[in-house]
Amino acid sequence: MEEFFEKIKVEDISDNVFSLIGKDWMLITAGNSEAYNMMTASWGTAGVLWRKPVIITFVRPQRYTYQFLEKHPYFSVSFFREEHREILNLCGTTSGRDLNKMQIAGLSAIETPNQTITFKEAKLTLECRKIYFDDIDPAFFQLFDLEKIYSNKDYHRFYIGEIIYAWKSKIN
Repeated sequence: MEEFFEKIKVEDISDNVFSLIGKDWMLITAGNSEAYNMMTASWGTAGVLWRKPVIITFVRPQRYTYQFLEKHPYFSVSFFREEHREILNLCGTTSGRDLNKMQIAGLSAIETPNQTITFKEAKLTLECRKIYFDDIDPAFFQLFDLEKIYSNKDYHRFYIGEIIYAWKSKIN
């Protein structure tokens, strides 16, 4: 891991979290070197909760990555440079049930200290330990029409992950 990344303090991440998640997209990965899956997401948030640096990801139950998030205590959230946009698009539109994402050209998986997966090509990886999860409850929405986003009533589960390590690429 240290060959490709340097460990940094979360407070030293200089990128704008709104751009990282909403514009650049993130790759959520769960599992281990034997079996894992990843999915691209542009919904999420990062901040401080319960005096811990956290990231919150949202995953629908039908996504293949969901079963890996349910099974494993750690997950990673990785961010990439623009030249990887096509790969991120593929990981967000194709299920791991239909494509072995462990063999996607252009991504080189490496194991983190907590035996989850990130990729050598990532510019930033947040290695997270699940500390809470819950399901979106439609009874509490107040701001918009749910049918536009949840026409199938397949509400997201959200995972709050304590950021254990932040890894910045040594490649600029």
